[in-house]
This record gives sequence, C-alpha cells and structure tokens, in this order.
Amino acid sequence: MKKSFDRIKEKLMKFKSYGYEEREGCLLIGKPSYLPKYAWLVRVFMPLTQDDISFWEKRYSLSIPDTYKNFLMNFSNGLNIFFGTFSLEGYRKHYRRDESAILQPFALDISNVYERPKNAKENYFFIGSYDWDGSTLYIDTETNHVHLCKREDATSIYEWNSFEEMLSSEIDRIFSLFTEDGHQIDENQSTLPI
Repeated sequence: MKKSFDRIKEKLMKFKSYGYEEREGCLLIGKPSYLPKYAWLVRVFMPLTQDDISFWEKRYSLSIPDTYKNFLMNFSNGLNIFFGTFSLEGYRKHYRRDESAILQPFALDISNVYERPKNAKENYFFIGSYDWDGSTLYIDTETNHVHLCKREDATSIYEWNSFEEMLSSEIDRIFSLFTEDGHQIDENQSTLPI
C-alpha cells in the first residue's frame, strides 16, 4: 500500500512548480497567479491518528472500512482536487471561518450520517464527491468495491474493483481535463467518469 500512496503523491505533485506549501501537516500544491488568496489546485490533508479514527467512529457509531482507514491514517485525511472537482472526505475537526479552514477536508459525517441517501444499505460507507452534480462515492464494505452514485440515490452507476484503483485512475482522468496551470479545458464537459 505504501508504494501505491507514493505513486499517488507523485501524481499530485504535478502542480508543484506553481507553488507548494506544507502547513500543519497539510500539503498545499499548485497556486498559479490567477487563483484567489486561499485557493490551491490540490489539497492533501494531514493524516489522522488511531485516536482520531477511534474518536470519530465512537462519536458516530460507525466503522470506517479498513481500506479507507488506511488511506486516512497513512496518506491523507481526505483530499481536494481542483476546488472540489473531486474530493475525498475526512474527519473535519472544526468549522471555524478563518484561514485554517483550508486545512480541513469535507466531513465524512455529512454524507454518512446527515445526508445519507435513503436507499443506502448499511454496508455502504460514503467517502467522496464530485462537484459537477454532487455525485458521491461509497465503499461497499462487503466487496470493498467503490461505487459512484447520484447524490440522493445510492444505486450504483459506476464501479471500481478497489479504492486504490479508483483513486489512481480518477486522478489521471481528472488531471487530463485541466491544463498544465489548472484551467478546466472544457467547462461544459462533465467531470464524472461516465
């Protein structure tokens, strides 16, 4: 798994020439001159500890799937690419409205507790989203496959065999939709994998 994460990090560093900053364990990558003050092309959040995971699971009475737990603890507490074009959720520790908010991921509890689709099965654990239409990603804990579904309907419309496969292929695909300095090539083209 470590080699897989090393390859992912290498892919995400594509925009490092436009700026790179480490702040409180968070990697901020790619800040072309046209971006507003707090915007970055890629945000990789500081990994969680076992205590963070235990606290979150106890607080929400939910178990994070092992494959995603491994990602959260050994790579990143979520991920944000191109301002939410593709996001993976994590444990958001605060909701302050200050500069520190850029160091916080979209919250796992929102999609798994408060905005969970009514037809989601118990073995579906929601992990991310696309800003194109709010479509979401979940791990089926019975198969460890990752699925894409509409925001309010958990019916699978696309499937990957594993979290690692999804993450690697989606980073490559989404990066191909943007120019070298982070502009979307065609704003009318869907950013979804279907």
